[in-house]
Amino acid sequence: MPTDNTPTIVLVGHGMVGQRFLEALAARGLTATHRVVVLCEEPRPAYDRVQLTSYFSGTTPEELSMTDLEFIAEHKIELHVGDPAETVDRETRTVTSRSGLRVEYDILVLATGSYPFVPPVPGKEAAGCFVYRTIDDLLAIEEYAKARATVGAVVGGGLLGLEAAGALQGLGLTTHIVEFAPRLMPVQVDEGGGAALLRTIEDMGLSVHTGTGTQEIVVDADGAVTGMKLSDGSEVATDLVVFSAGVRPRDQLARDCGLSVGERGGITVDEQCRTVTDPAVFAIGECALAADGRVYGLVAPGYEQAETVAATIAQDESAFLGADLSTKLKLLGVDVASFGDAHGTAEDCLEVVYSDARSGLYKKLVIARDGTLLGGILVGDAEAYGTLRAFTGSVPPVAPESLVLPAGSSGGAQLGPSALPDEAVICSCNNVTKGAIRGAVTEHSCTTVPEVKKCTKAGTSCGSCVKVLGQLVTAELEASGVEVDKGLCGCFGQTREELYEIVLALRINTYRELLDRYGRDGAQGGDGCEVCKPAVGSIIASLAPVIGASVYILDGEQASLQDSNDHFLANIQKNGSYSIVPRVPGGEITPEKLIVIGEVARDFGLYTKITGGQRIDLFGARVEQLPLIWARLVDAGFESGHAYGKALRTVKSCVGQTWCRYGVQDSVRMAIDLELRYRGLRSPHKLKSAVSGCARECAEAQSKDFGIIATSNGWNLYVGGNGGATPRHADLLAQDLDDAGLIRLIDRFLMFYIRTADRLERTSTWLERIPGGLDHVRDVVVEDSLGICEELESLMAAHVANYRDEWAETINNPEKLARFVSFVNAPDTPDPVVGFVPEREQIKPDLPLLSIGMRPMEGSVQR
Repeated sequence: MPTDNTPTIVLVGHGMVGQRFLEALAARGLTATHRVVVLCEEPRPAYDRVQLTSYFSGTTPEELSMTDLEFIAEHKIELHVGDPAETVDRETRTVTSRSGLRVEYDILVLATGSYPFVPPVPGKEAAGCFVYRTIDDLLAIEEYAKARATVGAVVGGGLLGLEAAGALQGLGLTTHIVEFAPRLMPVQVDEGGGAALLRTIEDMGLSVHTGTGTQEIVVDADGAVTGMKLSDGSEVATDLVVFSAGVRPRDQLARDCGLSVGERGGITVDEQCRTVTDPAVFAIGECALAADGRVYGLVAPGYEQAETVAATIAQDESAFLGADLSTKLKLLGVDVASFGDAHGTAEDCLEVVYSDARSGLYKKLVIARDGTLLGGILVGDAEAYGTLRAFTGSVPPVAPESLVLPAGSSGGAQLGPSALPDEAVICSCNNVTKGAIRGAVTEHSCTTVPEVKKCTKAGTSCGSCVKVLGQLVTAELEASGVEVDKGLCGCFGQTREELYEIVLALRINTYRELLDRYGRDGAQGGDGCEVCKPAVGSIIASLAPVIGASVYILDGEQASLQDSNDHFLANIQKNGSYSIVPRVPGGEITPEKLIVIGEVARDFGLYTKITGGQRIDLFGARVEQLPLIWARLVDAGFESGHAYGKALRTVKSCVGQTWCRYGVQDSVRMAIDLELRYRGLRSPHKLKSAVSGCARECAEAQSKDFGIIATSNGWNLYVGGNGGATPRHADLLAQDLDDAGLIRLIDRFLMFYIRTADRLERTSTWLERIPGGLDHVRDVVVEDSLGICEELESLMAAHVANYRDEWAETINNPEKLARFVSFVNAPDTPDPVVGFVPEREQIKPDLPLLSIGMRPMEGSVQR
């Protein structure tokens, strides 16, 4: 444990690189042997600046956070937010913060990052001018845009500039991009790539001005922005300007204390990231001028520098000799990637180019005379980025021209990651090689992608390598002789997806026929098992109208396939009683219906609880009481809420523009429409949804299987979200959809999920497992890359047209009512074990009664 004589490490700056440095210290045990003090300028600890723009699609500042406060506490790190370092006295080795805190250090690490460059143009300080760097910047832009702007302009057409432009468009502003260079993203792409990117972005409705600079910001009498004058003589009318014209190293603190800086900025450091002026001071990230003469603006090199300094402090040999500048991004929905010598600066190199202006595709590979892949640029389709980047510096096993042709075209070739050498870097953010990933499988017994992520850190930063990661894990397991039976269970050798296709293609509408025709040899003619029966029952239910099966799950053979909850159309609870959840579409309910629920709960002595899905749950019903309760509810206009089934549960909503002053669309109406459309839809797992009326996201749509957030232009659709024990933030599938377009995409998404997911697999897990992930799903359901969207829509239309309420079907069928008894041989006898005791003016299960068995305890209530 640290003592008064413990050496002190002071970290100035707590961004992504600073946090990585703290993690590296902890991993080497240095937080146990050193006092660690962090001075952070921003009012919040480290957050994911790479994903900053996701704020405008609903991600909260808390969700962007990269700082686990439990980690900070566990390692006794002294974190001071909102209190930046003001001065450094290198003679006394002390740092003084803005609040007056004075800390003596043995080792000082500067991770002060960079600041936005704002061109020295008249009017740059006017109201309506912003930079795009921090969460506070985004909050200010959002507030101003909603209150005072209809048109916005971004100065700078690089990575951050295009992200800023996407944010302004997402806020409903007519958007301009002004770039001084002759093309967009001049550092990453060449003329051909820039042209493809320009066409695609202009097709999205953005106005792009390249080859011209900002000469003046025009303001009105109140000093607010009204326009821009450009160097080519043209003018742009705009209410808001975002400067995103690059960054500069934030090295003023170093200058003030006499540390050496480069001619164009950056704290000069050696290969250990130690300043050349003072061996007790290190610099990492965007404030550092590395030994190779570069200031690195990407997060991956900063991470490597952080690891280097931690290793040096631990007296391990380590050096930062430069870094891979490869990048893969999705900007305004367009895939853009560059790697290696993307611009072909090597002597005597050759270029292989594929360009399709109509489709917005541009692919270029830079090849040495001996066939070595030197680098490349991909615009519009970056699917092969992970593999191509890993091949950089080697000779690919196929002709270069075949690597840029579209998949499936004559002469096109697709290289899998199995062809890569072990030293190939798969995750450049964390410098993880193929060999390390293979070792995680063979030496550390990892069998899944999440396990390999945890073991190696691969895929835990930008995520662009996750697809390749999954392919490598599968290939290594197969190469190791690990036979993974992909069959659904001991009865079927096929996966759930394969069984779905068999049922759909052959119109098989009974479990018995499917088992006898396609079951394993030892299972044919048998009774099946508790794994495949409900899984096949779900498949048949989801396809019932198309394959000629009954849409009522308690009809015939279907009834025997159901899980215990579906068997009685209610949720069984721990004491053998059942809960009932009537559907309340969108969470909207009339006073009359509320009164009915209250009367039913009172008359049957039920416990009532408002659910997180904006419904009312009624607990404590005996099995024989279920039809009686349903009858009362159905007479009042209610129907089954399917809380018991692997089906759509709820579509939550906020009140939207009808009542809320921030709402921009009618979220309640949309939620009701969606819930009534998808009610009763059987799926591999439960489905939850929500609709928020604005970006404030009160309905928590991004934690749902499919969530919708209103924009001024329509609706943004998010998919793959999940709450619960392993929460996952939903991903943006499409944006600014009209009502018809939104419903069409949800139809396709849900039916594609039902078609391809594994048994009991939530959309969140499915989206991470399915090859190609979100990009593949988007290609299928938005672009119709597989040509199946018409079929998916037809399947959903059949479901909607044939929906019938299961409660109403049951109470009108005397034969089916006979199953709702506790004892078949004594149908009028209630289960004596189901008892209750009072609590808070309601009831709760009498659990001691269960352990006694048949004899009610004194004071318990039986109904």
